[in-house]
Parts: sequence; structure tokens; C-alpha cells
Amino acid sequence: MGRIAQPVYLPKGGTHYQPISWDNAFKKIAHHLNSLASPDEAAFYTSGRTSNEASFMYQLFVREFGTNNLPDCSNMCHESSGVGLTETIGIGKGTVTLDDFYDTDVIIIMGQNPGTNHPRMLSALEKAKKNGAKIIAVNPLFEAGLMAFKNPQTVKGVLGFSTQLADLYLQVKINGDLALLKAIEKLLYGAEQENPGKVFDQQFIQNKTVGYEVFVDLLQQYNIDELAVACSVPLSQIKEAAETLKHKNRIIICWAMGITQHVNGVDTIKEIVNLVLLKGSIGKTGSGLCPVRGHSNVQGNRTMLIWENPGKKQLDKLKEVCGFEPPRKKGYDVVEAIKAMQQGKLKVFFAMGGNFISATPDTLYTAEPMRKLKLTVQVSTKLNRSHLVHGEEAIILPTLSRSDKDMVNGEAQFISCENSMGVVQLSKGVLEPISKDLLNENQIVCKLAKATLGSRSVIDWDKYADSYDAVRDVIAKVIPGFEEYNQKVRQPAGFYLPNAPREGKFENTGFEGKAPFTITELPVNKIADDEYMLTTIRSHDQFNTTIYGLDDRYRGVYNERRVIFMNETDMQKAGFKTGEKVDLFNYSGGVERAARLFVVVPYNIPECNTAAYYPETNVLVPIDSVAEKSNTPTSKLIIIKIKKHQSPLSD
Repeated sequence: MGRIAQPVYLPKGGTHYQPISWDNAFKKIAHHLNSLASPDEAAFYTSGRTSNEASFMYQLFVREFGTNNLPDCSNMCHESSGVGLTETIGIGKGTVTLDDFYDTDVIIIMGQNPGTNHPRMLSALEKAKKNGAKIIAVNPLFEAGLMAFKNPQTVKGVLGFSTQLADLYLQVKINGDLALLKAIEKLLYGAEQENPGKVFDQQFIQNKTVGYEVFVDLLQQYNIDELAVACSVPLSQIKEAAETLKHKNRIIICWAMGITQHVNGVDTIKEIVNLVLLKGSIGKTGSGLCPVRGHSNVQGNRTMLIWENPGKKQLDKLKEVCGFEPPRKKGYDVVEAIKAMQQGKLKVFFAMGGNFISATPDTLYTAEPMRKLKLTVQVSTKLNRSHLVHGEEAIILPTLSRSDKDMVNGEAQFISCENSMGVVQLSKGVLEPISKDLLNENQIVCKLAKATLGSRSVIDWDKYADSYDAVRDVIAKVIPGFEEYNQKVRQPAGFYLPNAPREGKFENTGFEGKAPFTITELPVNKIADDEYMLTTIRSHDQFNTTIYGLDDRYRGVYNERRVIFMNETDMQKAGFKTGEKVDLFNYSGGVERAARLFVVVPYNIPECNTAAYYPETNVLVPIDSVAEKSNTPTSKLIIIKIKKHQSPLSD
């Protein structure tokens, strides 16, 4: 079943992993860590599957060890959301609750395809539709999963009846979202000028925001026809979108990696905030901002201080409660960690879950230095490609999955996670573990910390290894909003964390409790006549880098993943036929990056735009192409050339 049943170790020069005891595994890791010239020669990665409890103890160990090198999966997905939201509304999280979806007028879905990426969100959208909400979809690919939804949990869904989701589908070109937002705002401003106070929420703007006059003055300078061309959406459809929004203020805007993974990702998110501020659509029922995070606890990891650049206030509290001086120097994020490996600055890489080599950009660039590390350690539930791209020595530590019963000293344990809405809920496994030789993530962290830090630690690791309740008690003292954690998490629906913007309060923005309008510039994406823009996507049978099957029924692809979706006009111009085999190339920075043997599939996508699945195309994402401010890899816009496949025998 792909599950790992016991710790395994690959010695230097070895040809295969071999069993190792837990004690010996911890001793080997501790030896490597304690032999480093500096704690900063180690990096400790975290995936979104790690629970709140394990995440907190993990960062506690890493910081008592002496480094802030805590790269995590958020660096590669929603880091742009965190930056953009923090700089505008004062918190790097969304502001809506699930109930808001059921009591809203308009939902705008940008840069995501719930049918493939967030299927559980579809039932909420279906309920919103039944309650009268209009849905506007914004996406380069014409996605069946955004147009109609068959709910398998209903009789109608089983019989094949579907719910039409999108009332309006705005098919932007790749990275055309910012131009579209400006076009909508310009049309709304024109309507506001004709009927002052009837389109924009002027009371909200006056009392809760700053920078409105400068923002609208610059907005007027844009030409609406040029904006329509820049986003590649017919002006008639943009006008329809503006008309839908004109007299509504209960508006929710959702987005995912189609927005965040661009050079201008942070600016696009700030433009989303601009639109919400104009309409006063925040801090009210049925309105707000919703970055939709795919993994179960990617947001909770950051709340638990899995962050390479924590604030002074956070570290001061950690010191006060836990009794040691945490490091203050900024650590490495994902891209910085990869570059540090290339430069020989890292010797040990420890991954708490995830599939680092498949999730990261510029695959060959990343793999090369991984193999030069002294030690790589993976805490995993099942086998993945990262176990094959390793350091001189490698260890795999098997852990319980979320669905496994977690028994400690004969008592059933539970963990907790934070979802995209800021709700903390418990999770308890029900299946018998596949092996008796497994530890939960929290035990792994605590036992490794004890082996590594020994007598120099001030933390009672044995206490926390044996009790999640004890872990939650210390979290309650360190992390705001988690007071009485053990009591609140046991409530049937969990509990919401504090969220000032949800209540219409904009603290920590630097503007005396007000949210600033942001001035952004349109991106300029130039390509040569023989180049295309490529965006990476998931298939239906895929969750993040985990591939469950080779079918993508929403897009009509079966038993194949190495496909490239192309506009039929582009195919004709280039002389490509349906089913033809091609190779994909990126030449950023004068380096040839190649993804070979792909099959051409015609698809409803704008001209000069293409799409292909990841992780197969991560090899094409340049390590130096990152979002401004967030340093997120720009996996949603890669400049490529497409050439007919040349087999090795024909070279």
C-alpha cells in the first residue's frame, strides 16, 4: 500500500534502505545536528499535513536548537496571500466564515478550480446558489468543474443531475487578473460618479480606509478598452460583471494559486482588497476575503510559528513562556534554502511530511544539491520521490496518518488543525495502524529533541511526548486566541480564532486602524512569436503532489498525465496535431530546462496560453522566478517553447 512500517536508514554509499531502530535513528540525526559548525547549517521543512500540536513542538525544538530555518509549504503556495493581506488589512488570513457563503449576494472565484483543487468547497457553492447567490468565475481554462457540479452525496447527483455554478465565466489570459480587476473598478467608479453613494460604500471608505482619493485619481487614467485587451476578456462581459456588483455589497472573493504564484501575486491580492474596500464588503455578514488553502493545516502551521521570519512580539512571548532565548536572525524560506544548499551552506535537511523534491521549482537545480547534503531525513506516511533524492546518508521515519488511531499509554489521542476560515477543529483517527512500530509526529519531534539537546534543554520533552493536552496547554500560553485551548477544541464544531477585519477592525496596518488602498501597476508579460505562457495545474485524480490515478475526467483526459493543453489556433499555427508528441523548454537565465514527451491536447484556453500538470512540469519553473515580496515560485506563468519530440534514436 506504499506505507512505511518501520524506520529505515540508507548508509553512505549504500544501495538500499535498511531497518534501523528508533533510538539509533535519533542518535544518528542528533550526531549530525550536533556536529554542525552552526545550527544554521540545518533546515527543517514542514508540510501542511502536520497538526497544530506537532507543528508547535517542531518549531520549539528547532528554535531551542538555535535556528529559524523553517521553510514550509506556505512559501510555495499562499505566501503572497499572507503578505498582501497583512499589509492591507493587518492579518494574513481570510475574513469569512462558512456561514457567510450561505448568506451572500455574489461570490467571485479567481485563480482556482474547486472541481479539481477544492472539491469540498463545491457543496458550499451549491448551497450558496440555492440561496440566491451569483457566482462569477475567473480562470484562463474553461473548466467544467466551475460550470456545473454533480454532488455525489445527493440523489440528484448520483443520477447525474448537475447544478450550474458560474453565472458568468470571465476567461482571462494567464496573469490577466489584475487588469480585469482594474477594469471592473473603473466601470464601477463611473457608475458611482453618476449616482454618488449608490455604488461605493462612502461611509465605510471615509471611516475605515485611507488613500481613496489618490487611488481613484490614478484609476481614471486607465483606458477601459486597453484594460479589456490586457486581460483578454470581452468588454461586454466585464460590463456584465460590473453590473452584477454595482448594487451589491455582500461580496466574497475567493482565490488560490492561480493568483498567488505570479511575480505580481502580492499586488493582485492587494487589488482584490481594493475592490472589497470600495464596496465596503468586509466586516459584514456574507462578505469578505477568502484565500482557499488546499492542505489541511497549511494555515495552522504558520499560526503555530512555523515561519522563517517571526516577529519580535511572537519570539518574546515564546521566550517568556518556554524559558529560552530563541534565535532572532531571519531563517531560510524554501527558495532560499534551495539556494543555500547549492552554495554549500546547508548540511542537514529534515522534512516533517511532504514531498519536497516534487513540490519545489526547478527540479534538476534542486535535486543536485540535495544529493550533496550530509544527511536528509523524511518523516513520512508513505513512499514518495523525495526518498530517492537524498543526501550522503538518509533516514525515513514512519509516522501515523490522520486516519490512524493514535494511542499513547493506552489512551486515544486527537490532534487539531486550522482551516481556511480560521476554525480550529479536532481530528481523531479510527483505523488500526499498519504497524506497531510507528510513532506520531509529536513523539518523533520530542524524542529527537531530547536526543539532540540533552541536558542543555529547558523543555520537558517527555511530558509533551506523552500528552497532546500538555502541548495544547503551552500553546494556550504562547499563541493569541488559543486560551482554554483544551476546552474549546473539544466543542463539536471547534472554535474560531480572533479575526479583527472580520469584525470591521483593521489593527496592525500602520494607518491608525484603517485599511489602505494600494496603488498597483499592470504586469508586462512579453513573449516572442515562438513562445507560450504555461500555467501548471492539477488533475482530477491528484491532491497536491500525490497522484491517485491517471484520469482527469473534468478535462476529458484518461490514462495520461504528460499532456499539454493548447489553444487550437495555436496548434494550427505551429503545425501541431492532436495527440502529437512534443518537448517543452524554458530558457530563463540562459539555462535550458526541458520536460520531454508530452502529448498535445486541444482545449478552450486563450491564444498563446498553455497548461500542463505538475509536478511533471516543475522542472521548467526557474528557481530565480519568484513573486515580489513573498518569494513564491511563479509556477502559474512560465515562458516556454514547444518543439516536436525528438527521440534519442533520432538525435
